Amino acid sequence: MSKNFADALAEVPHRITNPELIPTERYFDPEFYELEKKHLWPKVWQMACRLEEIPEVGDYTIYNNLDQSVLLLHTSDGVKAFRNACRHRGVRLAHGNGHCSDEGIVCPFHGWRWNREGENIFVFGRDLFNQDLLDRAEIDLAPVRCEYWAGCAFINFDKDAPSLRDSLGPVAARMDARHADKLKMDWWVGTILPTNWKLANEGFQEGYHVMQTHPQLHERSYRAADSYGEDFDGNRPNEGLNPRDAVDLQIVNFKRLSSGMGGMVHETELEVLDRISGMDLPEDTALALQTFYGAACNAITEDARARGADMFDILKVQQEVEFNAVEYMFPHFFLLPTFGAMSSYRIRPLGPESCFFELWSLVIRPDDEPYDTPSEPTMLPYDSPDFPEIPRQDYSNLPIQQLGLHDIDFMRLGKGDKKETGRMGSGGEGMISNCHRLVDGYLAGLDDESLRKAQNIVNSGFNETVLDIGF
Repeated sequence: MSKNFADALAEVPHRITNPELIPTERYFDPEFYELEKKHLWPKVWQMACRLEEIPEVGDYTIYNNLDQSVLLLHTSDGVKAFRNACRHRGVRLAHGNGHCSDEGIVCPFHGWRWNREGENIFVFGRDLFNQDLLDRAEIDLAPVRCEYWAGCAFINFDKDAPSLRDSLGPVAARMDARHADKLKMDWWVGTILPTNWKLANEGFQEGYHVMQTHPQLHERSYRAADSYGEDFDGNRPNEGLNPRDAVDLQIVNFKRLSSGMGGMVHETELEVLDRISGMDLPEDTALALQTFYGAACNAITEDARARGADMFDILKVQQEVEFNAVEYMFPHFFLLPTFGAMSSYRIRPLGPESCFFELWSLVIRPDDEPYDTPSEPTMLPYDSPDFPEIPRQDYSNLPIQQLGLHDIDFMRLGKGDKKETGRMGSGGEGMISNCHRLVDGYLAGLDDESLRKAQNIVNSGFNETVLDIGF
């Protein structure tokens, strides 16, 4: 690490000085939260909307984060982003989603108007103003950087930041191979969670909690068995199954993912699994599971294409393109692929100890298939029984974890002083450290290229190890 980097990072309060130690004040200290507002969020790419929210020219929606509001407007040249404020005296122009009629977007205070391109078309009493103040560049809606990826519009307030794709790094190609730009909303729900936004992220950055929090997922098939596949007594509950029972359990597990998370395995994919469940299987159980999984990938691909969906070759992509069951895009966006469909999360801070958490179920469907696409999330209390099972289980832990963080000095990764509390494993929970250290890089004001390289590394899958991000 260069001396300049070290000096800059030394100014960050509650900074990560050891990649295996995370001070808990980062989750609730108002000063740290204000630094994130000032130095992190204005410089990062934020997923602002799904493009299908505003499919027609003139449609618009609003993206709010902290004290900033952005108007996403579908213009004749595609979706563009603007500051959601009147150029006269700053009144917020729009709330929620809507459509810009021939009358335009009208300021409710003094009646200034803007058309579907964000151009000012009316100023009441123009002769009352110094004409230099009415130059078009001064009264058209103020633009915000906007770029597209994965069927979404991303915004960035920093005009000099690297491009969206350069910031995303290798994860973009992984998701491009899975036609992420073709995904469409099945449903969209949201909640206000009494949890710091980073802590909400962390609930989906490691799989170590599955054994206790999601016991229905812990009973895993042969194919999915790994170092977390044992119970407290060291038993592997799937051992000794014959090929048919093992495949049946595999299907049960996919159904649990579907009911628990929606998009991770879509109902159309479950129908295909049931349809091929009676296929002939090899006598060897491990080979039977591999055979069934390959057949499932091919059958789901063929079914989607027969219905007119632009489905990628699932088996080919599974074999040729590395991917993770949970893919993270710093700072607040997740995609969770299994076959062709995905779940998705977006998390936004509302305060030092609260956040807005949204979930989508996404599927690749035929372009001409009629569907009542949601235009806003269905809002639920965070403890609502209407959430799918998996987030409902996570939401039961995160608020009490937020409370508990006030009671310990810091959390620890790996080996060290036995008196330290909040121990975490540096192997499977390393993404938490990687993400926090990148936050520190932004708070320290490190150069764009160093931050870009670090973000390319941090944008990885859950269960990641502690990685060298360059600072």
